[in-house]
Amino acid sequence: MIYCFDLDGTLCEKRHLDYENAEPFRDRIEIVNNLYDDGHTIIIETARGSGATKGKDWDNITKEQLVGWGMKYHTLRTGIKFSADVYVDDLGVHSEDFFEETK
Repeated sequence: MIYCFDLDGTLCEKRHLDYENAEPFRDRIEIVNNLYDDGHTIIIETARGSGATKGKDWDNITKEQLVGWGMKYHTLRTGIKFSADVYVDDLGVHSEDFFEETK
């Protein structure tokens, strides 16, 4: 399956425009890493680079964060969100519901 996860507010705390200082939700990252290890495709999407930060390239900062957090993923998309088989987001399938059911 393809799993698409929002980043801010789902896999790390939401810190309005203070992305560099966002703290990861380690228990959720562990769940996503297990999905990755089980052979699922993991896409991380973030609106960083759109809206109030439109035009700013958040790719490198975000990649460095994900590496530092030990996040396993196949694709990172910043500035836009796409569709997937399963979309976990604080606005779609609510992240609280998904991670609570997965424990």
